Amino acid sequence: MNFSNVKFLTSYGTFSQLPKATRIEIAFSGHSNVGKSSLINKMFNRKSLAKVSATPGKTATINFFDFENIFIVDLPGYGYAKVSQNEKLRWAKLIDGYLNDTSRHLGLVFQLIDMRHAPTKDDITMINFLVESEIPFVIVLTKADKLNKTNRAKRLEAFKTEIPYFEDITSVSFSATTGEGVQEIRNIIEEIACLLYTSPSPRDKRQS
Repeated sequence: MNFSNVKFLTSYGTFSQLPKATRIEIAFSGHSNVGKSSLINKMFNRKSLAKVSATPGKTATINFFDFENIFIVDLPGYGYAKVSQNEKLRWAKLIDGYLNDTSRHLGLVFQLIDMRHAPTKDDITMINFLVESEIPFVIVLTKADKLNKTNRAKRLEAFKTEIPYFEDITSVSFSATTGEGVQEIRNIIEEIACLLYTSPSPRDKRQS
């Protein structure tokens, strides 16, 4: 796959705006300011494909990117406190509506977690939801460059007790600064795209 062959397609602010699924979709989920936009930009070698902001909660829409024969889907960052209750509710309905829509061809979710800290309550809720819904997912541990070797080892050990089923889940350490993990994420996307275009939709099969 050519990771330069990508373009921003459109954004949707409510679940009702989403069109019917026409392609396999690979979604990126995570807490506000966890680094979703930075990851997407690094993965596609772009500086501003996905808008990066120092302000948490900037991504308030579901953003679709056209990438060869699949859609890359950037979900709104959850858990940001400094917005109105109505806005939080809109975000929740948007994310929940998308992930619960079994008519979508959702091939994989990359669930991002800041490697420097224990997962938030919202992170755990999302992971449990993905497990219970049998939606395939990979954990991406962002901002890996911020930790030295010793602290990184401590966090990886701590995740075994902090994240349900952590040792059974594929995880990738990632840094938008050094590029660590980029090729591994690309390889996963290529593998998923190849697999799913030669087999039934994962939402039909409910693969774990």
